[in-house]
Amino acid sequence: MLSESIVYHLEKFLSEKIISSVRMSGGDINDVYMLSTTKGKVIVKINIASLFPEMFAAEAKGLKELKSSNTFRVPEILGFDTIDNTSFLLLEYINTGQPSGDFWTVFGEKLALLHQQSSPCFGLSIDNYIGSLPQFNARHHTAEQFYIQQRLHPQFELAATNGFLFSGLDQFYKCIEDEIPKEPASLIHGDLWSGNFIVGNGGIPCLIDPAVAFAPREMDISMMLLFGGFDSELFRVYDEVFPFSHNWRERLSIWQLYYLLVHLNIFGSSYYDSVKNVLNKYS
Repeated sequence: MLSESIVYHLEKFLSEKIISSVRMSGGDINDVYMLSTTKGKVIVKINIASLFPEMFAAEAKGLKELKSSNTFRVPEILGFDTIDNTSFLLLEYINTGQPSGDFWTVFGEKLALLHQQSSPCFGLSIDNYIGSLPQFNARHHTAEQFYIQQRLHPQFELAATNGFLFSGLDQFYKCIEDEIPKEPASLIHGDLWSGNFIVGNGGIPCLIDPAVAFAPREMDISMMLLFGGFDSELFRVYDEVFPFSHNWRERLSIWQLYYLLVHLNIFGSSYYDSVKNVLNKYS
């Protein structure tokens, strides 16, 4: 339940009276509520500021990057702030609906267009989060440098701190360098599993909860295929609009390694063997 203090500050921020609040499911890191106000519905995400510093500022930045691509609909940012040790992010409430008949076709087209948004360097102007973990975005000129230094290396260091040790990493990095295609950096969602899209009113795909960067586009594809939930029509259409690089399927495990490490560091040992299997494949 929202505290009286938070309700007071949210009403002051919105210049609206909050009539009721309903806690939403699926918030593993943040408490998420749908607020009914005198002017309509909004979403508020709340967390402990000291545990996740600048998380909502980073999420707002990611949503703005996605919106600027003119591809997917994303929630409008209504504002964010910190009160005492509580941070909040206010977002547009998007009415949900049933998928249109061409939902996956549209999804594939929009994802291809999103990935065609590029940058001279891999990275982002700020660091952000993937789930509850910091995600680092220092800029690099090549995909392999960015992926190894800003994605894999920090996660392996955190895994070691958590008691999960892996040997032969330098050799592994050398092995995958030549496997990574020489493609320009793409604007990616960064955490594109089935829980991070919704079907908006009118049956269109909408993206939420991004972990945005200009990064190898195959990272999004690999995450989508790691846990499933996306129709094959999406990938067929994507390939028509923005053809995959040669042997992309053979590289999926390279990119999925990052997401497996994230899950290892958040959820624990059940992901250890999956990480080990990827390392063994390239050793």
